[in-house]
Amino acid sequence: MMLAAKALLDSNPDPTEEDVRWALSGNLCRCTGYQNIVKSVLWAAEKLRSQPAG
Repeated sequence: MMLAAKALLDSNPDPTEEDVRWALSGNLCRCTGYQNIVKSVLWAAEKLRSQPAG
């Protein structure tokens, strides 16, 4: 899950919820609806975008 999320954020620094769900779709998890995982990836994307370059 983490590697799929990292690969997504490396290739798309501003993903939509649909982008995140698609990127994680190959991972099976017992989590209900993946909602918190999707929120976490979107939160991480926002934090990465707000960091100064360098």
